[in-house]
Amino acid sequence: MKPVSEFKNSEVHTVFTDIDDTLTDEGQLHASAYESLWRLKSAGIKVIPVTGRPAGWCEMIARFWPVHGVIGENGGFYFRYHDRKMKRHFVFDEKTMKENRDRLEMVRYEVLRNVRGAAIASDQFSRLMDLAVDFAEDVGPLPETEINKIVSIFEKHGAIAKVSSIHVNGWFGKYDKLSMTKEYCKRELGFEFESENSPSGIKGPGLGRMAFCGDSPNDEPMFEAFQTSFAVANIVKFESRLKNRPAFVASKEGGNGFVEIVDRLLALKK
Repeated sequence: MKPVSEFKNSEVHTVFTDIDDTLTDEGQLHASAYESLWRLKSAGIKVIPVTGRPAGWCEMIARFWPVHGVIGENGGFYFRYHDRKMKRHFVFDEKTMKENRDRLEMVRYEVLRNVRGAAIASDQFSRLMDLAVDFAEDVGPLPETEINKIVSIFEKHGAIAKVSSIHVNGWFGKYDKLSMTKEYCKRELGFEFESENSPSGIKGPGLGRMAFCGDSPNDEPMFEAFQTSFAVANIVKFESRLKNRPAFVASKEGGNGFVEIVDRLLALKK
């Protein structure tokens, strides 16, 4: 992982970014990070948050934040508010989502019975696709052994489980942040992911015209796929869990690290 100061590509036109602990600090979105979203928009750089947060939150983000759209619940859907209309695109139809939610109830019961200190995330009532188990937002933080136990319960039931900085998110179905990012590129940005990720077929750290910013293990598919990938400094605490690391890392954590990344992107644009 190279420092952000060594990033040299002036052609980035789209930024996909995680939210929790990438834009936020201790659960709060501070003015400097939010202002950086506006600075990117003003510079003509599109921003698409890619988050584990629920549909209810994404509805508000798509409407009120300076973003092109938002991908939610770890890739289960995207929302885009454009020309005063909300477009919602889901991986599954409503019948399948209902069946999957019923299956996740069994996981919920087993986690709460077997993992002391874990809780269902406070935003679960806003979710359509997944189950979020809190280990570090309103409880804990729990030790890694207990986090691994939560993951194993999801997997025992045949669900996919991803660990963020605060939750274990689990769902049924073969999708993730990356698969919906590729869908978003095609349907809403008008190009194939690889055409802008590896322009002219050239591959190498920092060469893509799209960037991703993240902070935790559930961002690993994005770190692996994006030629231009960034992380804020808190990624270091998860380094032992990562097989694929971001190309560049900020010197600061959370929202301050995101500001550092945006500063570099905009300095190169000038």
